[in-house]
Amino acid sequence: MVSFYGAEVTSRLMLGTAQYPSPAVLEQAFRRSGAGIATVSVRREAGADRAGAAFWDLVAQLGVRVLPNTAGCHSVREAVTTAQMARELFETKWIKLEVIGHADTLQPDPFGLVEAARILTNEGFEVFPYTTEDLVLAERLLEVGCKVLMPWGAPIGTGLGLTNIYGLRILRAQFPDVPMVVDAGLGLPSQAAQAMEMGFDAVLLNTAVAKAGDPAGMAEGFARAVEAGRLAYEADPMEPRDMAAPSTPLIGKAFLE
Repeated sequence: MVSFYGAEVTSRLMLGTAQYPSPAVLEQAFRRSGAGIATVSVRREAGADRAGAAFWDLVAQLGVRVLPNTAGCHSVREAVTTAQMARELFETKWIKLEVIGHADTLQPDPFGLVEAARILTNEGFEVFPYTTEDLVLAERLLEVGCKVLMPWGAPIGTGLGLTNIYGLRILRAQFPDVPMVVDAGLGLPSQAAQAMEMGFDAVLLNTAVAKAGDPAGMAEGFARAVEAGRLAYEADPMEPRDMAAPSTPLIGKAFLE
């Protein structure tokens, strides 16, 4: 069980809701994964005419917590406005904050991200910022009121896994008490397990499941990997070493003369 802003969630796997072949496949993926949180783009909903109502009804039936996001926002103003819409539509203070700064890599704009986070936390939002593994940026986000960090593993949709192991390890070690979710870039369950073995609290992914040949099967695979990685972390793994060490003791071994 993991806690975000005082709310306990049973699963450490978070899934996005975009790009699935059909609503039925989306539902199957969530059922088999046991994911406890679903990220939803506000752009799927329209307040006046209830466009997207069928999609929202489907998400509501999954019985999971909804984490609206500001996906596709490239400015502070756009992100803040989208977050305000999300609070009305989904009746939640939670918001996954994205302020994109680079069109090709979808890397967050660090300056816009901090400013938007400051505005939203002052308005009572509980912000989940999509960020990089940069220590200084993390510090600034915490200073403006964020109590969760969501560093990327790799650029969104690439499936490259954890491209900066060193940076992620240092980030985790620097802020040991801050809940952290590895968000974006995961392509295989083994990569999710690796993140969990490093001590991260959860992982968030979308494309790796939605674009798989069998999305429901892949979702279950990620769920098992997340559980295995967390168990390994809690079991206090052995430290790697350069030289071999015999697993069978020499004491008591028979010697021939």
